Amino acid sequence: MKIVFSFLVLFIVISCAQNKEPLLGETEWQRQQNADFKDASKSPLKAKDRKNFKTLDFFPVDSSAIVKATLKRTPDSDWFLMQTTTDRVSNERVYGIITFELQGKTFELSVYQGQDLMTQEGFEDYLFLPFIDHTNGETTYGGGRYIDLRIPENDTMIIDFNKAYNPYCAYDEKYSCPIVPRNNYLDIEVKAGVQAFNKN
Repeated sequence: MKIVFSFLVLFIVISCAQNKEPLLGETEWQRQQNADFKDASKSPLKAKDRKNFKTLDFFPVDSSAIVKATLKRTPDSDWFLMQTTTDRVSNERVYGIITFELQGKTFELSVYQGQDLMTQEGFEDYLFLPFIDHTNGETTYGGGRYIDLRIPENDTMIIDFNKAYNPYCAYDEKYSCPIVPRNNYLDIEVKAGVQAFNKN
């Protein structure tokens, strides 16, 4: 009887493993994004959109979209209220200016530090890079995209545009998302990272 029971348990475990769909994604970051979007406790998706969710739409990974940037810190920058898609405002400051080359052009973007977020465990060294480019409203979310960064030990940062993601309000209007400052504009098409969300 014990042998039969053991075989039954093994059969159930194997069947469940076979029925569980593997996470889609070309990179570990993409697979993690998809895992989070499937997880009801983390996902910004509405229940109806999460029901049949399999994967976000990503541009093909592009090694040329990974750039080395020089960081010029701005320690005396003032805190200001960054506007969001709702009435909420976020207290931010420009932590520094990054300079880099992408698609043969040189760009300067501001990286931001949130006053509230920097007091939370695990986010003490978190930096926020919002940007807009020529793909917005076409192949990417109209309001721009974000990249998460960490404060480097020196003045060099690696910016991976393959990790550019949509703000949560791209999936559900209830979320309050910082509006990308106009100075963080890239006069090119950045075909890397997460594409616009198809709600159909």
